[in-house]
Amino acid sequence: MTFPSPKAEAPAQRFQEATAAARTALEQLIAEANEAGWGTEEISVALFEAARFLNEANRKDPDPADDPAISDTPAKEQIGHGELYD
Repeated sequence: MTFPSPKAEAPAQRFQEATAAARTALEQLIAEANEAGWGTEEISVALFEAARFLNEANRKDPDPADDPAISDTPAKEQIGHGELYD
């Protein structure tokens, strides 16, 4: 599925475009879920919860790509200090 790029500059118009594009994408996703055996109600609620979770995660950490990699953490702060276990 390809998500369209925004055409408008104004926030209100961008919101309308995003809403329309998201609705189209969700309708397609729900149809595919229905074909796979999921009910519309259950998949709609699941999508809502997934979107809420992602929104909450984005609010807590808007750009996780900026977070340091685990390997960037000094060895003395890492659990196990790099030892190998059986």
